[in-house]
Amino acid sequence: MVTAEATYAKVAEAAEFALDSYLVKSFSASTRFERVKEARQRKRVLKDIFEAREARDFELAAELCLARFEQWQLYWLYAARIGAEILLSLKRHADAKRLYDAVIAAKTVPWAKLGVARAQLADGDVLQARRTLESLMGEQPQYADSYDVMGKVQMEQGQLTEALDTYKTAALLTPGCILRLQHCGTLGFYAGQVAMATQMLERTWQQGAKSRLFDVLSMMLLAFLRFDSRDAKGLDQAYDVLMRFSEQYPQSVRLRRMAELGTVLATLIGGQPDKAMNLARRQAGEHQRPDFDMEAATNTLSLWSRLAPLGLVQDAYEELVRCLARRFCVSKAATEVLCAAVQHEPHSEQWIREAHAEVMRVAEQSMNHALGGHPGSAVQALLDRGGSTGNAKLIELASAVAQRHRERIADVDALMKTAATLAHRYCAPATHIAGVRRSNRSAGGLVLRR
Repeated sequence: MVTAEATYAKVAEAAEFALDSYLVKSFSASTRFERVKEARQRKRVLKDIFEAREARDFELAAELCLARFEQWQLYWLYAARIGAEILLSLKRHADAKRLYDAVIAAKTVPWAKLGVARAQLADGDVLQARRTLESLMGEQPQYADSYDVMGKVQMEQGQLTEALDTYKTAALLTPGCILRLQHCGTLGFYAGQVAMATQMLERTWQQGAKSRLFDVLSMMLLAFLRFDSRDAKGLDQAYDVLMRFSEQYPQSVRLRRMAELGTVLATLIGGQPDKAMNLARRQAGEHQRPDFDMEAATNTLSLWSRLAPLGLVQDAYEELVRCLARRFCVSKAATEVLCAAVQHEPHSEQWIREAHAEVMRVAEQSMNHALGGHPGSAVQALLDRGGSTGNAKLIELASAVAQRHRERIADVDALMKTAATLAHRYCAPATHIAGVRRSNRSAGGLVLRR
């Protein structure tokens, strides 16, 4: 990238695209030549690593990176960072952490300490990840990527308001970053901070309309906010964007569902409540499908909690809320987001919390049953409840208990087969919760490109 911008914020934003080099004007021909020469040399030296990665032989790529780092060969630090990212993607969290620790010991760089935190988080050690991040943020308060990961930690702990404050800081450090604007706008929406959410989501569209980083969820939430303010013109604009994306990618079920929700809002504000309700009921009727994910659930609840005060849904609303809660209350973070989605109808938050308590109770009773010498019965109970509700936590717990006690369960193979079938149907990994992407791309990870 050739630019006149040399501020930290601009350089940090550019770094998200994994540039080979960042050249600030004005510069000489010889400077440009040296930068290009350096980039090409690095690609030649690391050619075997890039080729292994592009061939999806990630184990080989990781070993090549480790070898280069351990022998301190040319571009060892660059190879270490690539290798650590690959190890994280392979779920070799301990190996990734060891590599990050070695980089810190050899040459203190903030991304290595951030990598340690990411490895700790991926390994489920949320408290230790938080301590590592707090230390890094104290040492490098301008390092925006650390705020991304801290926001993710806070989301994992169900602290939506705290996560919002953290992403606000990251957005202030890099005001042109589309991903961080989206995070702020989305979390502001769920936190009930209407003015801030509207401002951030509108900025996201203004700055990122043509960016491949733009997520249409931003426009979906903006459509809800414009409906709330009875901004018919603004809602029409948001609806047009939703429809345009849906038509551009007709194979996307996700975009199709958002366009349908937008149609309901536009029909309602246009004065056709009966037609809007028919559309809403048809869309919500998909809630038991395997591809109906957490995002679809929160969007649906956001819609129906706006319909309920209008007297349009009656008893169907409670049934839908309880059904979605039983399926998607798999963690504290998920439960808090579901509760935030129904803030327009506050009494329904209790139904969600009751469903969460029910899921925890089933899990606890089954674990006690397993520890009491009846693991087969425990697995069966988890599968029965997980299969009837689609709750991924109960299904995954059934599989874990069956695996741990397989020697003591007579029909373990049949039970594990049932668990695998249910997992395939209901346990697809969540890509994000409340718009916060659960991937390295938005949490301090290096984009691995050639």
